[in-house]
Amino acid sequence: MFRPQTFYRRPAVLLAATLAVALGLLNAGASAQRRTPPTTGGIKGRVKVEKGSAAGIGVSIWQGEREVANATTEGKGAFEVRGIAPGTYALTLRKPGLRVGRMSEVEIRAGKVTSLKDFYLPIDEGSIAFLRGSVFYPSGRSVAGARVEVALVAADGTLKRIDSRVTTEYGTFSFRLPPEPARYRVTVKAGGMETATSDVEIDSAAIFRVALTLTPAAK
Repeated sequence: MFRPQTFYRRPAVLLAATLAVALGLLNAGASAQRRTPPTTGGIKGRVKVEKGSAAGIGVSIWQGEREVANATTEGKGAFEVRGIAPGTYALTLRKPGLRVGRMSEVEIRAGKVTSLKDFYLPIDEGSIAFLRGSVFYPSGRSVAGARVEVALVAADGTLKRIDSRVTTEYGTFSFRLPPEPARYRVTVKAGGMETATSDVEIDSAAIFRVALTLTPAAK
């Protein structure tokens, strides 16, 4: 017996495939239309300091009297803040021992990260302690070229070396130290002389002075 072939199924399959492709294109178009342009931007920069580490500097972003964002610099002084509404802003940079840095008229645009020129923060002379001293021979004559070291004296008596330098032609030296209360040990060495030491208590942002006398080394 002759049985008719079922060719009518193929047009149905082709129609379904065509509809699926069309729906996919429509969905893709709708997704593209739903994508909204970026509404926020960002800002980045780097801070250099006169002395010490550039890490831990507080960066505040202001619009008028309102702080809208903040960040802290990483080890090399870099910072970046995102998610800021477009507009014009001002920046302040703060860290104890350094002068406050300021920048105004910083423009942020949607979808962009504004890259700033490098900041430079010098030492704030009014917020640090100065340890200044002189080195003498027993005769009272100044000792030029003597090696001076300063170390932090811990609670258990151990020493942490902070800095060193050589006395000037007038036998003087100077160190900049944090103003927080602490005890420091000054050590002076010179050829043919006994080592001299003196402890100094630092308790504020002020000038502290010390005088050391070197005596001839025992033969």
